[in-house]
Amino acid sequence: MNKPRWIAISLAVAVVIFSSALNDPAQSLSGYHLIDKIQVGGDGGWDALTVDSKNHRLYVSHGTHVVVIDTETDKVVGDIPNTNGIHGIAIAGKLGRGFTSNGRDNTVSIFDLKTLKLIGTVKTDKNPDIIIFDARSGKVFCFNGGSNDATVIDAAAGKAVGTVSLSGKPEFAVSDERGRVFVNLEDKSKVNVIDVKTLKVTAEWPLAPGEEPTGLAMDTKSNRLFVACGNKKMIVMDSTNGKVLADLPTGSGTDGAEFDPGTGFAFSPNGEGTLTVIREESKDKFSVVENVKTEPRARTMALDPSTHKIYMPTAKFGPAPAPTAAQPRPRPPMLPDSFVILVYGK
Repeated sequence: MNKPRWIAISLAVAVVIFSSALNDPAQSLSGYHLIDKIQVGGDGGWDALTVDSKNHRLYVSHGTHVVVIDTETDKVVGDIPNTNGIHGIAIAGKLGRGFTSNGRDNTVSIFDLKTLKLIGTVKTDKNPDIIIFDARSGKVFCFNGGSNDATVIDAAAGKAVGTVSLSGKPEFAVSDERGRVFVNLEDKSKVNVIDVKTLKVTAEWPLAPGEEPTGLAMDTKSNRLFVACGNKKMIVMDSTNGKVLADLPTGSGTDGAEFDPGTGFAFSPNGEGTLTVIREESKDKFSVVENVKTEPRARTMALDPSTHKIYMPTAKFGPAPAPTAAQPRPRPPMLPDSFVILVYGK
């Protein structure tokens, strides 16, 4: 075979392989594709969800209760009731306890991880939203969107031990596991840094060009924050000094973010129906790998770092009712029993 013909055939084969990879979800650039749909059903909306990798559990907020799913079988195995207006769930694995933020009741519920039974309640400030457990200090930080502060709870004692005043409305938070907690301020487009010992804000960093931050994730090894913003940007920030290192495009309508230390991928789930996958190529180099097709309104997510699976809730909605003076922008109704969890894997 002569050389020009050999080169032409090789190029043709390469084009076919590349086209197949683009058209076949199983051959996506990141490897992520839909592998399951967990039928949950029921009424009520949703917000955050949390994976407990050690115990193979997924905790999903669902209006007034928590749906508990076995991540080995993708089956619903339990329910935690009476969490009115729940936003988030935090897991303190070594203590065998979980914590929920109940937005309509201004409380945190404490439950047993084995029995799922309520074992305590803590009063918070107004509209508790995202909630995290900081293992280093043994404290739960519950961020209150209606009062611009955080209620701090001793996880072992089950009692409030302080309040952190913030300079804006908190949205998502993460711990660096070394004595600091970072929280997005949605209305200020900034990040507050909290010292877990003093319960004081020690720094405030602007996110420009990012605006209206929602999701927040962290690579604790390289000290990098990944901030999903409402203006279709993922901001990468140095968590040691607040320097913005990268500004990457995402889809619209995000309300979450995750980072997988095993793959080096950061994620932005977008309500438009895509999942932006970002690769941390090195400590200071980042790139968008692809936008995986999902479903509309799948805008929050949880990641299981042990399996690299991604979980995203969504549902089907009917047409919005006609506007009224009381409700000029009425929300469309969720169709009965349409609530599902999309499972994406590699």
